[in-house]
Amino acid sequence: MKAAALSSFGGPEVLKPAEVAEPHVGPGQVRVNVRAAGVQHFDVGIRQGWAPPSVDLNFPVIPGNEFAGVVDQVGDGVTDFAVGSEVLGYCTLGAYAEYQVVPADQIVTKPKRMPWEIAGGFSGNGQGAHMALREMRVGEGDTVLIHGAAGGLGTFSVQVARAWGAAAVIGTASEGNHEYLRSLDVIPVTYGEGLVERVRALAPGGVDAALDAAGPEALYASAELVKDKTRIRTFVSFDAAKKLEIPALGPGRSAARLVELTDLYEQGVLHIHIRRSFPLEEAAEAHRTLERGHGRGKVVLALA
Repeated sequence: MKAAALSSFGGPEVLKPAEVAEPHVGPGQVRVNVRAAGVQHFDVGIRQGWAPPSVDLNFPVIPGNEFAGVVDQVGDGVTDFAVGSEVLGYCTLGAYAEYQVVPADQIVTKPKRMPWEIAGGFSGNGQGAHMALREMRVGEGDTVLIHGAAGGLGTFSVQVARAWGAAAVIGTASEGNHEYLRSLDVIPVTYGEGLVERVRALAPGGVDAALDAAGPEALYASAELVKDKTRIRTFVSFDAAKKLEIPALGPGRSAARLVELTDLYEQGVLHIHIRRSFPLEEAAEAHRTLERGHGRGKVVLALA
């Protein structure tokens, strides 16, 4: 099958088109003919040689941890899906390929009106936002600060926060993305020196919770603005979080979370912007686009 794979670690140029063996299902598994796969900073870390403690990276390594497609093989014991089911799901590696095999409890039914490109980039950032906001106890009446609010994770986070009753969502972003944030009912604010003062002017009653997807400066600003550090989380500033004694994000991806998110999409609550879609053979350029930063919405690979 066709894939975008690594035979060494490094810059985007090491992510190249490849032919690899097709995977096949075992008991409790499904194989999905992938139509689209999301591109995330997690995948960039894999390309650079980083991996979670439980993951061994043996070449060739196929990145990709979120995908959507059509089930074309079903293993023994699987009853919720059949060949032909349109699904979206999650994994740790392997989504940058024509076929992906996962346990059946890592996929959910794709909403009929959800385009493939949105479905392919839905699971990873969607579940990340859901997990973080739950841990931060975001709910009715809160004022929430989201750093990197116009990116893939930020786009989900601001909308989920509002869906859960946040009274106000303030989002940091580059100037060019402020109008986009306003369209999502977010109060935009620029990065840089004086950020704490600008946020305080926008939220005289204080900030209840903050999520960092931008970097250490944003996390330090959050620590000044939010009294209860248990209501702050970061996806990128791990060393700073340790110094500030801000809790680490826990695990928690699940089909149940995905169902909650797809329900919000079907209700018209979540609007996902696709920044750019690339063919599989241009996965390296997709990584370059993601790493430039200051973008709006999701970067995805389209396989069909």
